[in-house]
Parts: sequence; C-alpha cells; structure tokens
Amino acid sequence: MRRSMLFIPGNTPNLLMNGDVLGADSIILDLEDAVSPAEKDSARILVRNALKSLHYKGCEIIIRINPVETDYWTHDLDEIIPLKPNMIMPPKVSCAQDVKTVSEYIAKLEEKCGFEKNTVKLIPLIETAMGVENAFQIASADERVAALFLGGEDLTADLRCKRTKEGNEIFYARTRLVCAARACGVDVYDTPFTDVDDIDGLYTDAQFAKSLGFSGKASISPRHVEGINEVFSPTQAEIDYAHEVMETIRIAKEQGKGVVSLRGKMIDAPIVERARQVIEMEKAMFGGTEDDE
Repeated sequence: MRRSMLFIPGNTPNLLMNGDVLGADSIILDLEDAVSPAEKDSARILVRNALKSLHYKGCEIIIRINPVETDYWTHDLDEIIPLKPNMIMPPKVSCAQDVKTVSEYIAKLEEKCGFEKNTVKLIPLIETAMGVENAFQIASADERVAALFLGGEDLTADLRCKRTKEGNEIFYARTRLVCAARACGVDVYDTPFTDVDDIDGLYTDAQFAKSLGFSGKASISPRHVEGINEVFSPTQAEIDYAHEVMETIRIAKEQGKGVVSLRGKMIDAPIVERARQVIEMEKAMFGGTEDDE
C-alpha cells in the first residue's frame, strides 16, 4: 500500500531517525534538491548509515538520487543499492534512455551484491516538458519501473509558468502521466501540495488528484500525511459496497447465473475489479477476512 510518500532531506539526522513514525506509507530519502552540492557526500553517507542502523518498520524506502547528467548519481547508487532500498527515484527523467541508464547500472550492482534481478524498483520523477511528452515511453522503458511520479515545481519552471494552488497549469501533465502509467500497468503519484499551512487546500488538491486516477500523493511536510492517507483510503461505505459486490458475485456463481445486478445496476467486470482493489486496500490497512479471496 502506497498512498502517501513523504520527502525527507538526506542531510537532516533528526528527520531520518524518525522517518517511520511520521505516518507515511513511503519515505523518500532525498539526496537531490534538498541537499546543496557541498553536502552531497555527507548526505549520502548519512542516508547510507541510516539504512544500515534503522529498520524503518512499516514504511517503504525510496531514495531520490541525483540526475544522470550529474557526477553524483553513480556514487549515490554505489552506496545505497547494497542496502537494498525498495525503490530508486531518478529525477528529471526526460526519456526512456534515462531509465535504461539507471536500470543498467543498478543491475550491475545487484549482481555484485548477489541480489535477484530487479530487486530494486524504479519510480522515475517526471518534471520536464519533454518528460511529460515521453511519459509512456518512460513508463514502458524497463520492467524495473513500478510507478511514475509528477514533479510540479520543476515542471512549471520548465514550462515558464507560475505554480498555483489551483494547479490548472499542470492539468495536462497530470492527465498525461495517469494515462501513460495506467496504459503500462504501473502506479502513478501526484506532486506535493507545497503550502504547508493550508490543510484545506491539501485536501482539495489530493481529492482532485484522486479523481484523475492517481494512486497516491507525495508530501514535503509530515503535516500533510494524514490528509493524504485519508483521501486515498476507501471510505467505509466504499468498503461495504465492495464486499457486497463480491458476495453478490459469489452467490451468482453458485447459482450458475451469468448476469447479475446489485441495487438495480448491472455488475460488470470494471465494477468487480474496483471492488477487488478496495478490498485489497482494506486488507493492507486493517487486515482482511478469508471469505474475500
């Protein structure tokens, strides 16, 4: 389950130590934007040591490395991959070759460490106009790609427009990434809402992202994690309906019925699939029952 992803600067020991108690499903330990060039080496070592000594129970570990056009990214991977993070987030990915370059380097390190192939997944960060236009090629570039992630701040700078709370300027990019990701069968995550103090705005932005098809949303503040988790979790009514759908399907199969309706509406394959997704989310959140299988 990955509803919320919280960025944690790689050069902040206090936040690194408490990453797993901040409520996020995933934490992104950041070696890129949050770290100045003078602190790259020390941040990399700090993150490496954190992964060695801290267990980060109950949350996924994602490492945002530096871009492939810099001299830092291979050093990042050299230090981090042996510690087997769940995912690597390469930033400013603009084409399929960027993904392949990072994946091939990770593959060499995995082999050196004795890991199974594709142990460490990729979540390309798309934050340029070229990256948005190449979203499908990026999502399908390598089997290591597990999700796409939209970076709104750098994208609007590249588009030469103002980043706003309403987000109209990134609407096209959002829908383009969702379509590309879903076409390739991978997840897709929305850009952070950057006004830390505007909780109502965060809810509105997260709800809109969910309505577009995003799997979850990133955050730069622990204050936003609870709201994101709430928005991207099924409601009790949705959970109850999902169980009702699956029970109706079960009874129909026992009775040999090929067509079934519930509450006056035909139960077709998309409705069943959505019900399965809701129940899977429920199990991830609370545990489930055997009769849902």
